[in-house]
Amino acid sequence: MKRGKKYAEAAKAIDRTMQYDTEEAISLVKKAAVAKFDETIEAHIRTGCDGRHAEQQIRGAVVLPHGTGKAVRVLVFAKGDKIDEATAAGADHVGGEELIPKIQNDGWLDFDVVVATPDMMGVVGRLGRVLGPKGLMPNPKAGTVTMDVTKAVNDIKAGKIEYRLDKTNIIHVPIGKASFTEQQLADNFQTLMDAIIKARPSALKGQYLRSVTLAPTMGPGVKVNTTKLV
Repeated sequence: MKRGKKYAEAAKAIDRTMQYDTEEAISLVKKAAVAKFDETIEAHIRTGCDGRHAEQQIRGAVVLPHGTGKAVRVLVFAKGDKIDEATAAGADHVGGEELIPKIQNDGWLDFDVVVATPDMMGVVGRLGRVLGPKGLMPNPKAGTVTMDVTKAVNDIKAGKIEYRLDKTNIIHVPIGKASFTEQQLADNFQTLMDAIIKARPSALKGQYLRSVTLAPTMGPGVKVNTTKLV
């Protein structure tokens, strides 16, 4: 894959064979974000889990203390007084059955997170083929299937992110923007890692964290020393 000059310059400052302490890794990854826009800094966490086994699945959510730097659009499926509650909490879109054809037939996807009250999951379930592959299906483990829609919306708007294993047993999550201070990124990263370490499946034998890499949207990755994280 051909890389640009800026990428090549940024990569020169990073030793690919080395695992850096968190502070140094964050400093390097900020310097590696040289695009003309405010790049997202992501953590890529390779685990020793085998996601094909249900007892080794990892899925959860955590509120980052400094948010992600991104304005998140929230859709809430609710009925009755929960519609007013969701609207008052600041949800961007609130509705029920009438949204199904709009999403299914018109391809409307102007939202980043979907929250649903438990009594609406029968309706939302019909959107499984559309929302599932995009990782948008509400889930109790992520706190997005709940009667407390106020808390759900507030947490998401404050910087709640969901983490889960992909098919290659890696977790990919944003920890902020390149414009964040090193301390803000460090706080967010530590909060995320605390949650992921706590989520270690009891059925897992052997090494849990195989590698942790921080990378900006358009720049090279920086490996973090995993022994210091556990």
